[in-house]
Amino acid sequence: MTKTIKFTKMHGAGNDYIYVNTLAYDISDPNAAAIAWSHRHTGIGSDGLVLIGKPTTEEADYRMRIFNADGSEAMMCGNASRCIGKYLYEKGLTKKTNIRLQTASGIKILNLHLTADKQYVASVTVDMLEPHMDVPDQFTGTIPDLSTYNLPLADSKQIRPTFVSMGNPHFVVFLDKDKIKSKTLSLTDEELTTIGKELEHNAAFPERCNIEFACLTADNHLRTRVWERGSGITMACGTGACATATAAIMNHLADQSKPVEIEMDGGTLTIEWRNDNHIYMSGPAEFAYEGEILLQQ
Repeated sequence: MTKTIKFTKMHGAGNDYIYVNTLAYDISDPNAAAIAWSHRHTGIGSDGLVLIGKPTTEEADYRMRIFNADGSEAMMCGNASRCIGKYLYEKGLTKKTNIRLQTASGIKILNLHLTADKQYVASVTVDMLEPHMDVPDQFTGTIPDLSTYNLPLADSKQIRPTFVSMGNPHFVVFLDKDKIKSKTLSLTDEELTTIGKELEHNAAFPERCNIEFACLTADNHLRTRVWERGSGITMACGTGACATATAAIMNHLADQSKPVEIEMDGGTLTIEWRNDNHIYMSGPAEFAYEGEILLQQ
């Protein structure tokens, strides 16, 4: 038996997901749906599936569940949370410009920045809560050996690869800008796939890990490429941008008193580590298209 599901394709800085309003449509097996629908050749094509629904706590307005392209459920996605803010407001599901969004890594506050006519959401700032650097259940404490990858690493004595959790685990590797000859960080997609996949599954990360390669290209501006746990190469990663900015500040590559710009393949996000110790992420959210798909039951 099949039923028709209406979906919306959205992206934040090129990080694209399929969005379904589960207040209207029930997705009984989101893991399988994410795998089938995310396929770039035989499905809709995306980095994963995002379900928008009713929260399980009175402290939140809506709930987000996110499933990677491989069907695994993620704890948080910064780009998806911004897109949900735009979705809820522009589809008339809320008139709030501050939305409490329940995620698997806590309730995030979405601050919507509207156009002058108040009809559209121009950008969204998300309170991503506090970063954590000591997460023993996700990280063994053993830094993976990077010497075999022939990467243009920054001075390891001064700038270390850094583990940061933004509700999901990230491992940020800093590259030497003096050895970088292109905006792609001299990492081809093939190299990024090989190294990213190996690091994602490294024994240091029992729950696997998101991997970021970054280098400082200007004052408080870093160029970053992302390998996402469960999705592979993505055009952008909101939590990855937060982790990269946090790691850059910790390694004295960026100034915490000013916003940090993280330029990824799909666009640039602005990250602030404010005095309340919370990380704030600002960036765009865009509709791509809408459609219908048959769900096999």
